[in-house]
Amino acid sequence: MTTLQDMLASDGTGIAEIGAWLDGVNAAARLEAALALDRRAQRELFKRSRTGAQLGLEHFVPTELPALHPVHHRGKNTLPLPRKHRFFEKRFCRPQDGSRRLFGYNHAPSKGLVGPGYFVAHSTADQPAWTERGAIVVDYFQVPDGPVAAGWPKVVPNSSGLQRFVYAGTRDFMRRVSEHVSIGAAYKGEKPLDHYFVLVRQDI
Repeated sequence: MTTLQDMLASDGTGIAEIGAWLDGVNAAARLEAALALDRRAQRELFKRSRTGAQLGLEHFVPTELPALHPVHHRGKNTLPLPRKHRFFEKRFCRPQDGSRRLFGYNHAPSKGLVGPGYFVAHSTADQPAWTERGAIVVDYFQVPDGPVAAGWPKVVPNSSGLQRFVYAGTRDFMRRVSEHVSIGAAYKGEKPLDHYFVLVRQDI
């Protein structure tokens, strides 16, 4: 039986075939396959997704949902951390002001220690130097400037406390893999960190 790991190990498998496989399995199998990817596989997935379909904000928060309705994306990063700290969620919502951006934060085991890591996600279309990296940027230089979803932590700047060592000065560039799956690459300023994370949107 072909697996996601098998496809990423084969040079001949393109992002369209990978996306179709992920779309064709059930939600549990999709999540299991994505969260099993190690650093090498995630790096390869980010590379292949460069030629995939364009990613839009609606991938993270479907357009039919109202403002401030939270959408959870379960993820796994490739940072050199204890295993439990590699698994997390990015939670997104659409702001009330109708602007073409999303508010979000990181729901992770380390949240109580380093903070929520708030961000604003937006298109890179007006930044040609960024567009090659990904169509959407998760931007930690910005934090929400309006209401966020009910129950979310207090919004604090990423220069506050221990957050500055994790989130300050960071941007994540996102590419589409499939209907539910995206892949991101982390940058510190303009420097690529060669660390990645895969996200799987949870059904509403």
